[in-house]
Amino acid sequence: MEVILLDTNILIQILKGDNKTVKTVEDIDDHIAISSISAMELYFGAFDKNETKKIEKFLSLFEVLHIDKEVSIKATKLIKQYAKSHSLDIPDSLIASCAITNKCTLLTYNLKDFRYIEALELY
Repeated sequence: MEVILLDTNILIQILKGDNKTVKTVEDIDDHIAISSISAMELYFGAFDKNETKKIEKFLSLFEVLHIDKEVSIKATKLIKQYAKSHSLDIPDSLIASCAITNKCTLLTYNLKDFRYIEALELY
């Protein structure tokens, strides 16, 4: 079974109640996961403790893929290769490397941030 990794922007749209995004994710027949980086980004953007609790409950619906040595090494290589030429930032390099390392397809609305990464499969 294929695994679809949801990018942070997809999670944000779901939390905002974007019906198109919710339907897109609901229609996915494959296993769905998120990166621990996306979880961190959501917690970082929370306005208060109530929103943090809402995010925590929401994230419990997903399998979380964590950073390990292999993900870290791949992310470092991506930064070395793409940071200057394509402005790849650290969180996106970690999300991309998490997808590549775990053989996931990445679902994102920010295709421009990822489409140049050759080993990365986009949904």
